[in-house]
Amino acid sequence: MEIGNKNIGSAYRPFIIAEMSGNHNKSIERALEIVEAASAAGAHALKLQTYTADTITLDVRQDDFFIKDDNSLWDGKSLYELYQEAHTPWEWHESIMKKASDLGIICFSTPFDETAVDFLEELDVPAYKIASLENIHLPLIKKVASKGKPMIISTGMASIAELDEMVQT
Repeated sequence: MEIGNKNIGSAYRPFIIAEMSGNHNKSIERALEIVEAASAAGAHALKLQTYTADTITLDVRQDDFFIKDDNSLWDGKSLYELYQEAHTPWEWHESIMKKASDLGIICFSTPFDETAVDFLEELDVPAYKIASLENIHLPLIKKVASKGKPMIISTGMASIAELDEMVQT
């Protein structure tokens, strides 16, 4: 497989991907510093996550949507609030990707729904990553596959039957 200008496979050196996730702490300056740090550390790629609170969860403050864990920084908050804080604003993606390109590293993303794929296509990402919890989201996998770009899928939570369905899709 090839992502950007890098060959990936058992015949090649490891392909190192730095994960930004929500580590930018809602600061574009920090996000760009993370890109610089990933490059300085020798990463070949930087991976973002593309979602909004509205596209990944419901605005509900009860049951499984509410965090009750005294040891968590998020204790007493909803998943919606967590995702509002942690998401990488879509308007930052282009600047982050340009910075990565300027530094010679590849930037791609994990979309969590079909609207994120449409958005990432506008930015011409070279590849996609599917999160473990989304590896049974077959409409998302089908949409990403339709773009003809390399796709990395986390399989950690999938059964053999789910893996087969994922590959068939």
